[in-house]
Formats: sequence, C-alpha cells, structure tokens
Amino acid sequence: MLYTILQIIAFQALFLLVYDLFLKRETFFNYNRAYLMLTSVLSLILPFVKFPTLKKLATKDMVIHLPEVFIGAKTPTAYDIQIAEQVGIILEQPKTPIWQIVALSGIGIATLIFLIKITKLYWVKYKNPKRWKGNVLIVNLIKSNEAYSFFNTIFLGERISESEKSTIYEHEMVHIKELHSLDLLFFELLRIIFWFNPLVYIYQNRIKELHEYIADAKAVKQSGKSEYYKSLLNQVLDVNQASFTNAFFNTSLIKKRIAMLQKSKSKQLHLIKYALLIPMLFGMLIYTSTEVRAQEKTTEQVVDQELTEAELVKKYYDEFGAMKKNGSSFFEISDYAGFSKGKTIKYLMSKKEFLKMKAFLIYLSEDDIRNKYEGGTLTQVDIDGSKFMSMDKFKTYEEFKAFKNTKEQKERWELYGQEGVLKLFVEDVADKTKEETKRYNAYLKQLENDDSFNKLVVTDGRSTLVLDSYISQEGEEVIKYEIAEVPFSVVDESPTTVDCEDLESNEDRKNCFNNFVNKHIAKNFNTSIGDSLSQGRKRVFVQFKIDTNGTVKHIVARGPSPELEEEAKRVLEMLPQFIPGKQKGKLVVVPFSVPIVFQIHDSKKD
Repeated sequence: MLYTILQIIAFQALFLLVYDLFLKRETFFNYNRAYLMLTSVLSLILPFVKFPTLKKLATKDMVIHLPEVFIGAKTPTAYDIQIAEQVGIILEQPKTPIWQIVALSGIGIATLIFLIKITKLYWVKYKNPKRWKGNVLIVNLIKSNEAYSFFNTIFLGERISESEKSTIYEHEMVHIKELHSLDLLFFELLRIIFWFNPLVYIYQNRIKELHEYIADAKAVKQSGKSEYYKSLLNQVLDVNQASFTNAFFNTSLIKKRIAMLQKSKSKQLHLIKYALLIPMLFGMLIYTSTEVRAQEKTTEQVVDQELTEAELVKKYYDEFGAMKKNGSSFFEISDYAGFSKGKTIKYLMSKKEFLKMKAFLIYLSEDDIRNKYEGGTLTQVDIDGSKFMSMDKFKTYEEFKAFKNTKEQKERWELYGQEGVLKLFVEDVADKTKEETKRYNAYLKQLENDDSFNKLVVTDGRSTLVLDSYISQEGEEVIKYEIAEVPFSVVDESPTTVDCEDLESNEDRKNCFNNFVNKHIAKNFNTSIGDSLSQGRKRVFVQFKIDTNGTVKHIVARGPSPELEEEAKRVLEMLPQFIPGKQKGKLVVVPFSVPIVFQIHDSKKD
C-alpha cells in the first residue's frame, strides 16, 4: 500500500513537471484542463496496470506454492476474510498498524474540514437574500464585495457596482456552463484521501488558474478588454473563499489573468507538445509491469523477509514443536521439513528449504527425538548429496550456495548415485555444450540398453530434466521425458481453468487458477471435523499434481490428524479437470503445494 502511494506521488510529480515546463504558458486552455484531469486520474490507475508481456519473469521453482488457505482464525487479509465467510467462519481481526491509524485520522480530519467549509457555504446561501435568473440562483451578499460561484449558484457582493456585476455575471456563467465546480470537487476528494500529498494541492491550484483563463477568454468577448481589465483592477481585495469555489476576485491570480488575456494565441503547431504524454505513459507502463512488488507477496513471505536467518531457523524449529504437540508423527514432521532418507533430485535447495533443514537437524538433536530415529543413532545427515557432519559447517545460506557451486560438489552429485538413476550436471540444460551433449547422448543410450538404470536426471542447478524409461504394453521400451522443475521464467503456460483460459498473460491465468483453488477448498472443506479435535491451529500440507490430461493426481496430505488429512484429500479430489500446463508447446506435469490452516475454537467462548 505504501509503495503504491509513493508511485502515485511520483507519477503526479512527473505529469506536473511536464505541464509546468511545456504546456502551462500555452493558450490551449481546454486542452490543458483535459491534460490535468486526465493525468490526475492516470496517476491513480497506472500503479495497478500490468502488461505481463513487458514483465521480466523472475526465476522460480516448477513446484508452485499456492497461498495458504485459512479455514479459521489467523491474521487475515481482506481476501482471507472473504474466503472464510464463504464457509461461515468468523476470523479474528488483526491490530491496525500505526501508519494506517495516522492515515485514517488524517482522512477523518480532512473530511471534517471539508464538511465545515461546505456547511459554511450553504449557511451563507441560506442567510442572504437570493433570486433566480433562469436556472441560475444569484445570492446577494450583504455588506460584501466578494464574487464567486458554485455549480449553478452565483454569489455577488452588494458593494460591487452594477456595471461590474454584469461583467462578473458573464464570467461566472462560464464556470457554471463548463461545470468547473466538478473539477474542483474531484480534487477536494483527492485532498481528503491524499491529505499528506502536496501535489494534489498543486494540481488543484493549476486547474483553478485554467478555470479563470477559460472564463476570462469567453467573458471578455462580451464586455471588451478595457472594461474587463477595469473590473479586475478595481477589485484587488483580500478575499477568503473555499477551495472548491470559483472566485472572481482572486488577488494572486489577477496579474496572471491580465497577462494571459494580453498573450497572443498559441500556434496550432504547439499542439504537438501534448504528444509528450505518449512516451511518458509508455515508460510508466514498462515500470509498473516490470517492477517486483512487495505487497504482492503473502503475509508469511513478507514476515519471513524481515527475519534474519537465525530467527527463521528458530521459527521453523518452533513449528516442528507445535506439530509434535498437535499429534503429528515424526515422519510427518520430517516430510514438512523436506527431509527424506532417499536422495533428492533437486540439486540446490532454496533458502527456505536450507533453513528448514537446519532447524530440523536441531530438532533431531533432542534426546527424545533422537531415540526415534535409527534406534538412537544420528551421526550424520544426508542432504541432497552433501554430508552435514555439524550444524556449524554452513553458517549462512550463501556459504551453502558457494559450497554447492564448486566443481567438486557438482562432480560428487553425479557420482552420488541412487539405485537405477544416472545423473548429469551441465552449465545450461537448454543449451548444452558439445562435450555435455556427448555425455548426455551416452547416458541416454545407457538408459535404453542397460536394464539396471531406469532414470536419467540432468540439471544445471536451476532447472532439472528427468527422463524415465518404461516398458509399453506392446513390449517396447519407451523413454518418457518429464520436466520435474523449471524456473518460472521458462514456463510457457501454467495449468488453468476453462474460465481463465482466455486471459492474455500466463501470470493472469496463474492468479485466476490460484483463486479458483482457494475458493474451492474454502467452500467444500467440512469444518465440522474440528468438533472432534483439540483446540488450536491445525495446519494441513497438501501436494498434488496436474498431469498432461489436466487431471488432479497423486494427492498427498500431511496434518496433525488423519481426519484432517482425509478431508483435505477429499476436497482436492473434487477439483475438476483442468487445462494442463505446457512447456515449449509440450504438455507437462505440474506439481502444486497447498498449505491449509484450520483454527479450532472452544465453542463456549467463540
């Protein structure tokens, strides 16, 4: 939210700079008015406009982690509250941050000030004599020499001479016919919402200047320049009018108005200056489409980014303890930690996986846990081909990455084999060198001819390609190509629903799919299961795959109770057939991970 506000202010500053440098001195008053109104609206819209074709896709794992679906209480976002309401759950509301309190307080004060000003205006209208002239209401201000208008009402001081009143009347009629009050009220609304933004006040001042120039240009044709100048110069008085009224006698504008009346009409060629808006808009669209926004991340991601690695290790360690307390088995906890006795295909763990593993090793070091593992023996732990002899071996994730990027570790990964698996490390899976291609072809031939091997794994540390060998029903050996994990920058089309298929960008289809899955889980999850469970926060981790036919398969659930696991599986089995994902035009299997949080309350209290 704060970042969006800063973008709005930056865009407004750029639009105003162009106006003051290139357009302000031109006599194209109506064009200038349109420019100010249009750019003030665009500055509010552009931060939310995204063109994925312009966006540089960041590298992500093929396993797509959907946002947590919370069925119960937590620190919710507005979307979480909407989802929970669909299943009849009332979420506990989070505490409002201080900056939001300050912002809302400012809006409240600005709203109060506006209401006071408009109330005073209508009070003046009420207590002074008035008369109708056609569709215009003229209010005669007793003992006053002020003159201003608001919508179809003209306020004229009784001390103004009759000869000048006709000139002023023509001027104010232009304001009424051109609906200038609507412009000013729009900026009044912006002043309430963005009370802290000085550029909104500058915008309003610029538009008020233009209103006067437009009215002067039309009114002077009725009374002549000499009489009009006389009306302006005779009434250089101190007036104090509301910011949303068009005041005739505005002393700060008198000199500018006279100068503008004397100015020669701008040449039509100067209209080309308005074309400056095109490259500005294009540049802003590129910026908003390619920037990586922190507010798009989940609450958990934002919190995790604010924690140090040591704090994250402590956080994950506490999660293991909470899972144990809620009745999760040792192997369920180890699955959540990403630990497996088998060797992983993935070459390099993410930072989160690395820190989770460190936390799990600390958890394993506890005596009662150690006794449950390998009969009480825990001398070393295998992590993606690396031996962790001590928790102090890698102090940070950067040290671990540097360790994994050494030639020795890459070669060791290839030699550190699994039964029936061949491994090949290359610099780039998509663009192998001649030597790497030669080795790849040799391994492929070995996979075809050697029955002791049934899988070839090729990786560059970022992308991993898995080739499986199997026997077809016709008795022929077939090599099945399966992309196990790919950076998101390479994925052409993510799985999606029929309703999301026509969306232009892959990012939009992905978001649409995420929302569909979230709503499906929230709508169909049987919350009555919580009646038989203990109070507290229950977390169920569910993984599933969408195969090349778009069918949901291989659903695995890990949670604190078999009831929650089975319910999670049941709900995901109800998912419809999707449009499968594609990579370089070929259908691929895409795995997903969905954490579901279930909050169980004491019915007597909640």
